[in-house]
Amino acid sequence: MADLKITLVKSTIGAVPKHRKTVAALGLRKLNKTVVLPDNAATRGMVRQVRHLVKVEEA
Repeated sequence: MADLKITLVKSTIGAVPKHRKTVAALGLRKLNKTVVLPDNAATRGMVRQVRHLVKVEEA
């Protein structure tokens, strides 16, 4: 399986609390920071929920 490179591009200030928790669960703490996570259904679901806050690339 491939990996996903996920970057936080928009602040979570003012975001729905559930979305804030999802961003934190992805391991994103600061703006413009990137994490590499496995490409599986759980990660895809989390990314889909906060797609307006993150940028996703295939790694």
